[in-house]
Formats: sequence, structure tokens, C-alpha cells
Amino acid sequence: MAIGAGVPAGFDWLDNPSEAFIAQMCDRYPTERETQELLARKLRRRSGPPYQRASLKELSGYLHEMLQEKISGPFVVSEQGWFTGGVSKIQMGFTLEWTDPARGPSRDRLVLRMDPSESSNTTSRVREFELLQAFAGLVAVPQVFWLDPDGRWFPEPALIYSFVSGVTKPRTTGTGKVSGLGTVFGPELRKLLAPQFLQHLATIHTLDVTKCSFASMDMPEIGSTQSALWQLNRARRVWEEDRGEDFALLEVAANWLERNLPALDRASVVHGDYRSGNFLFDEASGHINAWLDWERGHIGDRHRDLAWTTQLTMGHYSEDRKTYYVCGLIPLDEFYEQYEKVSGLSVDPERLAFYQILNCYQILGSVMATAYRVARLGKSHQDVLLTRVKGMAPSVCLELSRLLRGRI
Repeated sequence: MAIGAGVPAGFDWLDNPSEAFIAQMCDRYPTERETQELLARKLRRRSGPPYQRASLKELSGYLHEMLQEKISGPFVVSEQGWFTGGVSKIQMGFTLEWTDPARGPSRDRLVLRMDPSESSNTTSRVREFELLQAFAGLVAVPQVFWLDPDGRWFPEPALIYSFVSGVTKPRTTGTGKVSGLGTVFGPELRKLLAPQFLQHLATIHTLDVTKCSFASMDMPEIGSTQSALWQLNRARRVWEEDRGEDFALLEVAANWLERNLPALDRASVVHGDYRSGNFLFDEASGHINAWLDWERGHIGDRHRDLAWTTQLTMGHYSEDRKTYYVCGLIPLDEFYEQYEKVSGLSVDPERLAFYQILNCYQILGSVMATAYRVARLGKSHQDVLLTRVKGMAPSVCLELSRLLRGRI
């Protein structure tokens, strides 16, 4: 699809996009203000140098400079170490000994979470900070301490929150997929984790957003298609800005989505990546200790989360291939019924279908375009993993084709 006059043939020019192209993307695909700014920043910085890994010593130095301004009094940072896991962010654990104004002398195990040069998900640390604050005491989340929204102290925007113990999958089972997708929990853990999984999702979706002050999130108009259009435009921008090829199926899907935007009946906080792999739990008790990765969060339609959580790539079938377990926890035929009971909110099949198609489009944009571009330019510490996730594309293409069949 031609973007506009004067755009070169091929896609290598996206390694160094022009200001005219950036303005064109903003005008053609308007979305939330924070998202617009983040995507424009990504493009303006793309022609910069590849990712250069900061050492623990260097990161500790940046951290020390930040804490000197944030903490009144002496402090000691020790036990720094890398945390693995996840696809898109750099994470360093450390211990901080300091005097907390509220608690007095304290010793805290904390996590520094920072963007690479260009992430596989262009998201806001401010938004993540605000959502973790909003759900403190309501849903199991880490406690947030400090924020570097613009990379004033660190090479890139960063967030500091409490370390939470736990595992993302049982030690005795596993998954052949990346980032916690398709985790096999087994029957005993399913019984313990599934009710919490549903209750936490209901709590997120029923939060009264009119009583919250979110600086980084725009409120979509109830009764309009604004929320759906914002999410579609974001996904379309990511594809157009990052891709390295034409792909007809995505053009067909985008056209269908634009013609079938659903109206918003209720504004909810949408986690954006609510699935196995993104919560920590105690394996002995089966208690969920923390929900992580709020970086895709926004105010919008709860069906976006419901469709994402039930995506086929997120769960697995039972050994006899007869029962599909949503995120490895709940049979699909029970999930929506139980969600309605716990949340008091309805599930609309048509809106669910829209977001199922949009999610497939978004996933394909992420693995076929962003992961390709970031790895190609060496912008991340996870170039090997980003290359691997493109293997998801055939199965997601098949699901997208199935969802579109009979609707166009």
C-alpha cells in the first residue's frame, strides 16, 4: 500500500524515516497523545547507533545519580544483578539500604526496568507507573518507587519497583513457547490459580476510571467508536513504520476492522497483556504474588483483554486434544461464563470477534515488522529472541484467516 507521494520504493528507508513521513503517520493514524509522542520519538531515534549494553557498574552509576536527588540522607546500593525473562525490557535487581520517610530505616530488594534503544513494544514507563499505583491494594502488583520518564538519569526511560518473589511457571512442567505462552500448570495448580486469575481480571475491568487521574492515558468517549479506532490506528502505525515487506492478509484485516469498529459501552482499564507468563506465583501455595508488564495498558474496551487472554497462542489443549485451557488455566467454554459471574460485566460476541481480529493483526505487526526491524538494526539486547518470535506468524495468520472467513 502506498503511503504517499515521494516515499521511496522498498522498505529500507524506514531505517531513517523523514519528518514528513512521521507527520504523515500522525495525521493518518491519530491515537492517544502519549502513544503518538512515543511512536514519533521511536522513529526520530531510529537512525541512531545500535544498542550498546551498559555494564552493571555503569547502570549502578546512573542509579546512584538518580537516588542522590530522590533520597534525603545516606543510602547504600548493593547486590546488583541482571534479571532474565521478558522480551522487551532490560532489568537489573539491586538492594537498597536507606531511610524511608514513611517506614524509617529500610532494606529493600528492588528492580530497575529500562527500555533498550528501541523496544519490541513502544510503550510508556509513565503509564506503567500510574497503573501500578492505581492498583496497589486492589490487585497483587509490585510497589512502585521512582520513575525516570524521559531518560534524564538513565540512557532510556526507566522505572524502579519492588522485587516480588515467585515463579511464572511450575518447575516440573514447561512450555515450548517463549515468554510464558502456553504454560502447562497441571490440574492441582489450575484449581488454585484459575479463581485468582478471573478475580484479578474482573477487578481491573471494574475499576471506576472516572475517579482516577491518569496523566498518560486519554479517556475515550462512551457510545463512540473512538476507543476501537485508537487501538486500530496504533496497530496500523506500528505495521507501516516497522515492516520490511508487503502482506496482503494484513491489508484485508485492516480494511475489515476499519469498517466494523464497535462502540464502547463502558470504559475500563485494559491490562493489555493479561496472560500466563505475566504473573508471579508461589508454587507451594498457588498464590498469585504479582501481576507484571502493564506497559500495554490503556483505558478502553474490556473485550480487548478478553480476546487477548483467549488467543490460541496463549494457552494449550489437554493431552486428549479435546479441551482448550485459556492461558493453561480455565476451559474455554467456562471462561466467559465465569468472567461474567465474577465481574458482573457482559461479554458481547461481536465486540469480542472484532478484538480477536485486531489482536491477530497486532501480533503479526509485532513479530513480522517490529521484531524484524529492531533485530535488523541491532537496537535491542534480545535480537536472537526477537528473531525467534517470527515463528509465531504462520499460526497467527491461520487464526486470522479463520476469524475473517465468513465476515468478508
